[in-house]
Amino acid sequence: LLVVVERYPELKATTNFRDLQAQLEGTENRITVERQKFNDAVQRYNTTIKTFPHLLLAGPAGFHPKPYFTAKEGADVPPKVEFNFGAPKPTPAKP
Repeated sequence: LLVVVERYPELKATTNFRDLQAQLEGTENRITVERQKFNDAVQRYNTTIKTFPHLLLAGPAGFHPKPYFTAKEGADVPPKVEFNFGAPKPTPAKP
């Protein structure tokens, strides 16, 4: 998204673009918080099934340790965003 802003600096000044940027940041923050909550819950669960007296029933009842959340490879690569809406791509300025 920042690359697009570099190509089209006039976008940075628009209210809609600033709102979009704020929404994307908020979404990323909410995802991070929920991932942490999930991993905290997994940690509590795994600890509980390994402690007495829960361990006496956990294994025989089918309760086994669960893995923590890990992002898939390539998930950190942002998607390509284009705002040209069918317009031709601008030609780079020559030095």
